[in-house]
Amino acid sequence: MKKTAIILGATGLTGNILLNKLLADSRYGKIKIFTRRPLRYENPKVTEILCDVLDVDSYKENFFGDEVFCCIGTTLKKTPDKELYKKIDFGIPVNSAKLCKKNGIDTFLVMSSMGANTESSIFYNRTKGEMEDAVLEQNIKNTFILRPSIIGGNRGERRIGEKIGILVMKLIQPLLIGSLRKYRAINAETIATAMIELASNGSDKQIILSDEIQKVANNNL
Repeated sequence: MKKTAIILGATGLTGNILLNKLLADSRYGKIKIFTRRPLRYENPKVTEILCDVLDVDSYKENFFGDEVFCCIGTTLKKTPDKELYKKIDFGIPVNSAKLCKKNGIDTFLVMSSMGANTESSIFYNRTKGEMEDAVLEQNIKNTFILRPSIIGGNRGERRIGEKIGILVMKLIQPLLIGSLRKYRAINAETIATAMIELASNGSDKQIILSDEIQKVANNNL
């Protein structure tokens, strides 16, 4: 029987790549997209649920499937209001995980970030760490938290600081070996591939660091 996947964040870089990969994957018969703006995919596999993703619980009657992929994320530049920022980066993943638990979905995958830490003095990292803890508290059977380093790919938007960071990373990549390998930049397509691999084949780890994401994508974690 073919699987049903749920995606939150399908309009973003990684989420959109993930969507296209799932559409091409014969193991999936339906992909539900929870989104505030339509993507207008003309594909019989796709069901778009137009909603306020900040209040995903109000759409719980549609929140049923086999796997949930949460690729939600913003930046402090795009969302300088810290209260709204936390509603997005903490609230959406955690509320989605709670719905998974409530609706009996056994597999939940969420993108976090390198440096996530509840004790961090950096608001961004602290929020990600708090999100991770709250997601793990739901005790969903197959929970996987991915912590990518700087993400490469064509975003269709200008992020000058991030582009500079990726350029610098490319220059120093050869120096990042051993325990430093996890700081290497990683492509969004690699993350999407790893998410599907984890959903299908699992892992003995719940938190997957950036270098491990690369290994998962290569099927050799």
